[in-house]
Amino acid sequence: QVQPVESGGGLVQAGGSHRLSCAASGCTFNYYTMGWFRQTPGKEREFVAAISWSGTSTYYEDSVKGRFTISRDNAGNTVYLQMNSLKPEDTAVYYCAATRVVMAPVLFNPNKYDCWGQGTQVTVSS
Repeated sequence: QVQPVESGGGLVQAGGSHRLSCAASGCTFNYYTMGWFRQTPGKEREFVAAISWSGTSTYYEDSVKGRFTISRDNAGNTVYLQMNSLKPEDTAVYYCAATRVVMAPVLFNPNKYDCWGQGTQVTVSS
């Protein structure tokens, strides 16, 4: 089973950039769709971005389109989330997760993901 481990969280100024990494261990990373989600206190976990196992299809939540880029390195078993033009409202705990689901909009649903990392905090200061 894929077990993701996120890294790269921290404090960033508004307008700045930051990159999160997610290293997956366990069995076959290559056949999982990987997603990034985020959560703030008192709110449900929300979809941010996802990438197909081949890397040819990517999906983004509307508020991050044009600012965030998801990518993956299957040889290195790593998924990245490049975040640019960060806003204070991007402050959250970011999680990466793995799913066998390949179709949107189903893969926007966090309940369809099997394996979750422990999360990494990103704080954007204004």
